[in-house]
Amino acid sequence: MPLLARNVKLLERAKELRRNMTKHERHLWYDFLRDFPEKFYRQRIIGNYIADFYCSSLALVIELDGMQHKEREAVIYDAERSAYFNSLGLTVLRFDNYEIDKNFNNVCLKIKNFAREKLLSRPCKGRCHEVTEGCKRP
Repeated sequence: MPLLARNVKLLERAKELRRNMTKHERHLWYDFLRDFPEKFYRQRIIGNYIADFYCSSLALVIELDGMQHKEREAVIYDAERSAYFNSLGLTVLRFDNYEIDKNFNNVCLKIKNFAREKLLSRPCKGRCHEVTEGCKRP
C-alpha cells in the first residue's frame, strides 16, 4: 500500500492519544495487536483523521467505539471517516467497547479471519503462514 497523506498538524494529538490510550485500546493493543504477525500502528494519522489502529499490509483500520459514538453527531462523523478510509482502499472494522469487554476472543478472531482472507487472496511472500497457520500455496 502506498504512503497515505497525513495532516502533520495532528502529530501532537496522535502522540497524546498514544500516551493516553483508553482501557479498551490498551487491552486490544497489549493483548493482541502488538504481537500480531502483521505490523499495526496505534493512533495513526491518515489524511485529516487519526485511526485507532492501522495496518498498511492489510489495508485495515480498526476503530473502537465508546458510548460517545452512539450520539447522532458522532455517528455522522464516524460515517464520514469510514467513507474517507474506504475511498483510500482501506477496510474499517469497528468494535464497540462492550465487545472488547464481553467478547474479546471473538473480536480477535474477526481480526485474524480478516487478515487470513486478505493474505490468502494475494501471492504469499513468506509470512502468510504466521496468520494463516500454514501457507497452502506453492
